[in-house]
Amino acid sequence: MNRTTLSLIAGTAALAAITGIASLTAPGASGADTAKAAAELPVERTSLLCPAPSTSDLADTSYTSYTPVTKGTGSDGKAELQSAAEQSADGTGGDGTGDKGKKDKKSGTKDDKKKADKPVLTPQEPGKPVTGDTSGSDAPALVGTAEGRFAPGWTVQETTEVAAGTGRGLQGVNCTAPDTEFWFPGASTDAARTDYVHLTNPDDSAAVVDIELYGKDGSIESTVGEGITVAPHSSDPVLLSTLTDEKQTNLTVHVNVRSGRVGAAVQALDDKLGGDWLAASTDPAGSLVMPGIPKDATSVRLIAFTPGDADADLKVRLDSPSGRITPAGNETLHVKAGMTTAVDLGDITRGEAGSLVLTPTDDSVPVVAALRVVRGKGDKQETAFIPATSPVGTRATSADNSGKGSTLSLVAPTRTAKVKVTASAGSEGGTAVSKTYTIKAGTTQDIDTPVPAGLKGTYALTVEPLSGGPVYAARTLSATEDGVPGFTVQTLPDDRGTVAVPKADEDLSVLQK
Repeated sequence: MNRTTLSLIAGTAALAAITGIASLTAPGASGADTAKAAAELPVERTSLLCPAPSTSDLADTSYTSYTPVTKGTGSDGKAELQSAAEQSADGTGGDGTGDKGKKDKKSGTKDDKKKADKPVLTPQEPGKPVTGDTSGSDAPALVGTAEGRFAPGWTVQETTEVAAGTGRGLQGVNCTAPDTEFWFPGASTDAARTDYVHLTNPDDSAAVVDIELYGKDGSIESTVGEGITVAPHSSDPVLLSTLTDEKQTNLTVHVNVRSGRVGAAVQALDDKLGGDWLAASTDPAGSLVMPGIPKDATSVRLIAFTPGDADADLKVRLDSPSGRITPAGNETLHVKAGMTTAVDLGDITRGEAGSLVLTPTDDSVPVVAALRVVRGKGDKQETAFIPATSPVGTRATSADNSGKGSTLSLVAPTRTAKVKVTASAGSEGGTAVSKTYTIKAGTTQDIDTPVPAGLKGTYALTVEPLSGGPVYAARTLSATEDGVPGFTVQTLPDDRGTVAVPKADEDLSVLQK
C-alpha cells in the first residue's frame, strides 16, 4: 500500500470525527480487526433544524438547547440557533407552482433580515440548558450549528402551547439533523385534519425533494409532490391535502431527497383532537419498538407500512411494568406490501406504563410504524404521536424538562438492562444529580427521575445504558389547560455525541499484512 492510500485513510478518519459519519471499515479488514481498531471520539460539528412552530396567533413557543458534558472535547467551540430565511424555491415569493400547498409567507425586509441574523439562543457552556422563546404565527424555522465542545450530543427541543383552535394544546418536537430520506406513518388527509410536511434546507445550494403518499390501497398518484425545490437556507411547509384529492384517514408519507439534504417533520393538526408533531420513524426494520405510551391513554392507533415487495406478518406485544402482554384480539398484524395498515388498540395500557413491540411472526420484512395516542374524553381530548425509534445506544438526551410535567419511560425489550439517568443543572441554577435504574427484560418503567438539587428553570436528562440489553426511551411533557390534558411525546434515540473512528496505527498494521 502506498503513502497516498495511507494518507487518505487518515484523512477520512478525521472527517468522520468532524461530521459525525458512522464507523468506517478499512478495506480488507475483518470485523474483529475493525472492532479493535475503532475508537469512539466526540463529534466536532453538528447541525440541527427546527420547523416553523405554528400558524396560530395564539401560539407560544419555547426552545431549549443542551449539550451534555463529553469526555475528550477541547475548550473551544460555539453553538447558535438562527432563523432560516423564509423564501421560495425560485426566489420570487412563490414556489414556482403557484404556491400550491405552501403556508403564506411575508415578503422580506431589511428589518426582517436583521431579525433573522440575530440568534434565537446562544448556548454558553456544556452541561447547562439555555432557553429562548417566541410567540405568534410568524415564528420561522430555525437552523442551528454547534462546533467543538458544544457539538457532541447537542439537543434542541421546540415546545409550543396553542391556546385554542385547530391543533390546540401542547406540541413538541426534537430539532433534527438533516438527512436524505424520511418515513412518516400516521399522517392524514382526513377532513378533520390539517397536516403539513415541513422541509428545511440548511445548505448553500437548493435541495430537490419528492413527497410520496401511501394509503390503504397503495400508492396515491400525485405529480404535485414531485421535484419540490427547497431554496438554500429556507423552509417550505407543504400541505398534504394539496397533493391529492383523496381523503385518507391513515397515510404513510415518504420524503425522498433527490439532491441536497433537508430536515423533515409532519405537523398533524386536528379540529377536535388537538395536534402535535409526527417525527420520522426509524429506518425500515423487521422488529420495531414504540416506547412511552402514557398510562392514561384512552385510545391508541397503530399505523404500519412496508416499503418492499413482500407482505409483513408481525406479532404485536405490549411491554408493561409487569412483563410482556399479548393484546386480546390484536395478537398479530398483517401489512400488505406498499399499503398503509392501521388498527385501533383502544386503551391498551389500562392505567399502566407501556411500550409497543413489533416482531416478525416468520420471515423478517422491513416495516415502518408509529402510534397515534389520545388522552382525555369528549371535547377534552388531545393527541400525540410515538414513532418507532432506534435504541438509546451510547447516550440519549432530552431537553426542556420540569419537576412535575415530565415523564421518562424506559423499556428493555430483550434483556435486562442497567441504566444511568442524569438530571443536568437547571437553566437558572441547580446542581446535576444522577441515579441508576434496572429495567427488567420485557418491561416498561415510568421512572421517578432525578431532579437537580436547588433547581431553577428547566433542566435536561441524559440516559446512558451501563450493561445488559438495548434500551429504548421516550419523554412525555404534560400540561393541562382548561381541563384538556395537553401532552407531547419525544422518543430518545442516540444523541450522536461520538463517532467510531479507526485508529491509524492499528489500521495500517492490518492493511500492510
